[in-house]
Amino acid sequence: MHTYINDLFKICLAAGTEIMEVYQQDFEVEVKKDDSPLTIADKRAHNVIAEGLNKIDATIPVLSEEGREIPYEERKNWKQFWLVDPLDGTKEFIKKNGEFTVNIALIDEHYPILGVIYAPALDTFYFGVKGKGAYKITNASQVNVGNAEELVNQSNPLPEVNESDVINVVASRSHMSKETEEFIDQLDGEVEVVSSGSSLKFCLVAEGKADFYPRYAPTMEWDTGAGQAIVEAVGGKVTRHEDNERFYYNREDLLNGWFLVER
Repeated sequence: MHTYINDLFKICLAAGTEIMEVYQQDFEVEVKKDDSPLTIADKRAHNVIAEGLNKIDATIPVLSEEGREIPYEERKNWKQFWLVDPLDGTKEFIKKNGEFTVNIALIDEHYPILGVIYAPALDTFYFGVKGKGAYKITNASQVNVGNAEELVNQSNPLPEVNESDVINVVASRSHMSKETEEFIDQLDGEVEVVSSGSSLKFCLVAEGKADFYPRYAPTMEWDTGAGQAIVEAVGGKVTRHEDNERFYYNREDLLNGWFLVER
């Protein structure tokens, strides 16, 4: 298992603590330039994560949703970097439905090789490493570990669910797009729609609870890097809609196009 995993686990728990302190009280919501919401929890989680990643290896740059805007000219030659969303699912956070996450991925030569996702309100931690598999820890804040091997020993390997006769598709029940409906219609068999917020949709696929997650709407690179690492670690795929190529990162435009996640 990757040597960084144990440190990332601790960083995610610390960021989760900051997030939950805000979650359990009244808080103000700002609106960013792109009309997306922002809370003090996003900022506090970013600060904890940035500090923690710097301690792991100060030579690896960080690209975070809440960090400073880094020009493409500065980052285009990065071989490795951390891709971070300190609070993915801010809308879910504001609704207080628990379906928000901390996302951290290590990108190497444009592709994720390691990803961690922590859902603080659910106290569930997911992690995946290229060539090493993916795992899930429930009651994560109760786990006390000293190294990556101990962390793996206290985790459940993914997927948890075996094949079934029903095809499960991750989609919004209330706001399903025409393209998603068309995707479901072309599937051969009985289809059930499952729903979840933030990067937990990737985790449903990695767990085996969903077979497909078609995303026919805009996202940003930090929304998908960690989830892709976890899905790919269990043998799944994340491909671009326009050409069926593997999703890659550190593009000049950080806005993602449509994509499909599948087991």
